[in-house]
Amino acid sequence: MSNQAIKNRSGFKKGFMLKQVLLGIFDAMVILTIGFIGALFFLFTTVPSGDLKANWSPAQTTTLYDKTGQHILYEMHGEENRKVVPHEGISDNLRKVTVAAEDDAFYSHNGFDVKSIFRALKVNLQNDHISQGGSTITQQLARNVYLTREKTIKRKVKELLIAIKIERSNSKQDILDYYLNTVPYGANAYGAEKAAQIYFGKSAGELALDEAALLAALPKAPTYYSPYGSHRSELLLRQQAVIQRAADLGLITKEEALEAKKENTLAKVQDFKSKIEAPHFVFYVMEELEQRYGRDVLDAAGFDVITTLDYDLQKLGERIIEDGVNNNVKKYGGSNAALVAVDPKTGSILAMVGSKDYFATDIDGQVNVTTSLRQPGSSIKPIIYATAFEKGLQPETRITDARTNFGPDGSGRDYIPRNYSGTFRGNVSMRQALAMSLNIPAVKTLNYVGIDNAINMAERLGIDTFTQRQRYGLSLAIGGAEVTLLKETGAYAVFANDGVRQTTTSINKVINSDGTIDYANDPANGKRVIDAEVARKVSSILSDNDARTPVFGPRSPVFIEGRKVAAKTGTTQEFRDAWTVGFVPSLAVGVWTGNNNNAPMKGGADGVFVAAPIWHSFMVKALESVPEESFIAYTPVAKEAVKNIDKGSDKDVLEASLPSGVKHKKNIINDKRPKGWSKKEWDAYKKSIGL
Repeated sequence: MSNQAIKNRSGFKKGFMLKQVLLGIFDAMVILTIGFIGALFFLFTTVPSGDLKANWSPAQTTTLYDKTGQHILYEMHGEENRKVVPHEGISDNLRKVTVAAEDDAFYSHNGFDVKSIFRALKVNLQNDHISQGGSTITQQLARNVYLTREKTIKRKVKELLIAIKIERSNSKQDILDYYLNTVPYGANAYGAEKAAQIYFGKSAGELALDEAALLAALPKAPTYYSPYGSHRSELLLRQQAVIQRAADLGLITKEEALEAKKENTLAKVQDFKSKIEAPHFVFYVMEELEQRYGRDVLDAAGFDVITTLDYDLQKLGERIIEDGVNNNVKKYGGSNAALVAVDPKTGSILAMVGSKDYFATDIDGQVNVTTSLRQPGSSIKPIIYATAFEKGLQPETRITDARTNFGPDGSGRDYIPRNYSGTFRGNVSMRQALAMSLNIPAVKTLNYVGIDNAINMAERLGIDTFTQRQRYGLSLAIGGAEVTLLKETGAYAVFANDGVRQTTTSINKVINSDGTIDYANDPANGKRVIDAEVARKVSSILSDNDARTPVFGPRSPVFIEGRKVAAKTGTTQEFRDAWTVGFVPSLAVGVWTGNNNNAPMKGGADGVFVAAPIWHSFMVKALESVPEESFIAYTPVAKEAVKNIDKGSDKDVLEASLPSGVKHKKNIINDKRPKGWSKKEWDAYKKSIGL
């Protein structure tokens, strides 16, 4: 074979091989292309539809408000603090500068911007890793709603495909609104509404151009650009660049840009703090909400909770409690006080001050004393007398205040209660006995009506803490069992409301994120638990200043000039607790003073001296906005129909109450003091019967 033939054959082989390689490469490219297109098609059919209205359900912040819905008390949320608002709730200023900052081709592309993608690809190749995404607003929305923030090729492809679907399923206006409701702005603020509230204390619809530009500067790197961080100068530079870019794009005028750049926007930024108002009340509400919904739901549901709190009364109570402790309670050895106010007609908690200072660790300030068990002293007596009135006794019923031995108590010792004054008043009416807070008549009354009946009455009035009936004795009549300030004030509210009990509540309404009502308290659900005449008799006695004057004086702290108010004080053994609870028909208020650790106060720390001044100060101011109301008078029974507990004259009854061995008048005249009686008691006894 000639050399030429050999060359031709060799060339043919080389050409054939090159052709085969090229065909192989072509086939591989076809296969890869088909595979890529198939993978894209598969991903396109498996990624979410992009119909945001149908499947976007972001976690939203649950917000607690006062009863007007104007004052935010607290916000409950998980990692994402968000409140979704409609189109009209977002300032056009924010829309314009957001487009300028994030996606200046937003209104012309179909979900992705080829120029941005190639620009980002160039940067990523130079850096040898994915550092830029070239994402449009639509792609960012796709990531925020459907994907994670991981930087991988697969995620970027999914992001692009979902963005295309979003553009096909939603208008540009809706896409931008959804974006502004999802994007993170730092400080746990997700969405423009919470960002505007946290940074500027206003809604997203009220943002000025410079404020909007500052927010628009944040999503690129929320932590780095945070106005609370160390890169505030860089944030301002970016804000200025955003404003200028918006002007260059014709989204705002040059004049608007110039004015916005002159603003000292950082001076408008609020201090960052976890805001909480009325903390004891807030946590009381949260407990009620968690029992109804569960915490996970509350952190994401976006409820607007309209509570019962009267913001002005709450602030008044906080101020008066602090002043009262500092200026009076401390003098008596007390360190703390609590106050609760209830609307008798609705059961609404209007104010709840659980301690002098929630954040004070030295007094266990976080303990809510209004819901803590404490002994009530004589403030429990109206419930005992209400039980007696229900059994047919009357305010005019006669009962004897004299030294009385009620026999062995639970310890096996004789129970011989004493009056606080150490004196006796002789034969008095129940009106006088309750108004003057005499102990022995109260115990006699409980002995007459029975402990079980008195506890049943307490439970009907809303006090459910007397759970161990077998351990209670006659000392129950003078505060020997524990109650909470909130429940006792709620019980007094029943008297104020003519015998109708409204369940004490802290929530008026729970509104879903879409504006529908999920729950609403209905005051019409009140239940009559005692006869109106019984309630009126108690109210009549507790508001009778003349009847209490012999013990408390005519102008005691429970007397309010020009207003008819009902009130009762209470003091426990060793002055560990001092109470005052009182009401008018539209407002019931309870005050406790003492020490959280149950340490006794100084001698003389009676409820009328320690708790009543706080109660008086609060009531005087609170009643300025409450129309004057009169208590409805009860209908007295005929005099001959009044049933008395003790029979006989004062002298006969008192002599009959002497211990065995004391021979009536002879022993008294001869001044033979009975065994076990102190001289003070004996002298007071003789004085009480006119000897």
